[in-house]
Amino acid sequence: MPATMMRLVGGFLLLSILVPPLSVHGAQEARYKRSEERYSIPDVTLITQDRRRVNLRDFILSSDKPVLLDFIYGTCTTICPVLSAGFVNMQRRINGGAQAVRLVSISIDPEHDTPEVMAEYLGRYGAKPGWDFFTGSREDIDKVMRAFDAYVINKMSHYPITFLRKPGDEGWVRIHGLISTAELMKEYQALMGQ
Repeated sequence: MPATMMRLVGGFLLLSILVPPLSVHGAQEARYKRSEERYSIPDVTLITQDRRRVNLRDFILSSDKPVLLDFIYGTCTTICPVLSAGFVNMQRRINGGAQAVRLVSISIDPEHDTPEVMAEYLGRYGAKPGWDFFTGSREDIDKVMRAFDAYVINKMSHYPITFLRKPGDEGWVRIHGLISTAELMKEYQALMGQ
């Protein structure tokens, strides 16, 4: 495992240890805010880390797998590494293997997040197939951020938000806040009725 990845995963594990685990629906107050929402995904074409041009709405709505989505950028050193460590840990722990779930990261810095930058980012985390990183025009990225009520003017003020969607379901679970892998797995299992 590359040293950078080891440091990122180590930091995330340390965070998980230092902060006491909380029940998703338990008596203690959660560190994150959970809500159920409905979003209208815009009809935009984005580009993946391997230069595939993909209609985002079709990509998500036609998925026969659960979808987890977040907004990140390649040079972020604050919350994006934590969100991405959660995604890669999901790929390692989930029943059925990494491709049992579709992970979608959308760049909020399309001016700098080229396919090459995004591919390097995913490689840094040891991402497996099933995790796609999307970029596009600023106009289209802003449409997607607004559609998910995640719009920020400045990338430096973005939020730690993770969205979960069950296949065939119109609703989304919105997780606002930093969430441990254990908590994310519980949310995923609750979503899937496991």
